[in-house]
Amino acid sequence: MSRELPLDLPLERLDRYMGARDSYSEARAVLFGIPMDFTTSYRPGTRFGPGRIREASYGLEEFSYHQEASLEEVAFCDLGDVAVVFGDPRTTLDRALQVARRVVADGKLPFVLGGEHLVTLPVVQALLERYPDLVLLQFDAHADLREEYLGNPLSHACVMRRCLEAGVRPGHLFQFGIRSGTREEYDFGRRHCRLYPHEVLGPLRKVLSELEGRPVYVTVDIDVMDPAYAPGTGTPEPGGVSSREMLAAIHAMRGLNVVGFDVVEVAPNLDPSDRTVVLGALLIREALLAFAR
Repeated sequence: MSRELPLDLPLERLDRYMGARDSYSEARAVLFGIPMDFTTSYRPGTRFGPGRIREASYGLEEFSYHQEASLEEVAFCDLGDVAVVFGDPRTTLDRALQVARRVVADGKLPFVLGGEHLVTLPVVQALLERYPDLVLLQFDAHADLREEYLGNPLSHACVMRRCLEAGVRPGHLFQFGIRSGTREEYDFGRRHCRLYPHEVLGPLRKVLSELEGRPVYVTVDIDVMDPAYAPGTGTPEPGGVSSREMLAAIHAMRGLNVVGFDVVEVAPNLDPSDRTVVLGALLIREALLAFAR
């Protein structure tokens, strides 16, 4: 897995996230993509998310005015993408789990570029092996708590249910911004999760004190944003939060023990303006600065 590249050659790699270093061994955070788009239930295209987020990152600065810090202060590398097996989600998830396990075992923070939301599952599984009391913070328009969707239990519509079955304890799944799901999902969420419909920043700030010191994984489904800010996603849901509010949420979590982060469900082909991939790249930059410095 080590990606130690020769530094004495006149090379420029634009197929990695901006500011990524060449040394895996020295990295504190490790980016990798999981370009899986097998169970998208409305509009496909999230397999193109990781590559286009990387490309869009070069339109940003490494310095953040929000945090008065630069990616120069973050030791991170970009491994590239997990080699997916098209049409075979189980094998692809197993490969993603193998990569995530290695990153976590090496004491590094996984930063994942999706891909449909199902790609969160193997990363959570790997982190649960190290942190049995893992807390999962989900920012999403959809509950993703179905037992199955169209007969398939391995669907992006079921990913949070699978994370709970994998070992996330009752009450350790916090759901922010949820505004779409079945009645059964709503009832299940009220019983087994910390459900905060519609809102993000206010409820998050209220629970920060009880999250201090606990291992936290943060997953951001880009459709938590209103489609006005992020139209490039498979299942857009009006009534979402603004990009400014989501950035403020990341900054509010700066003092937490965040052990992993992902941005998922970015479908670049559905947004010719590219504002969705730019937002995805910006969220990654702010998360690296907030959690990996």
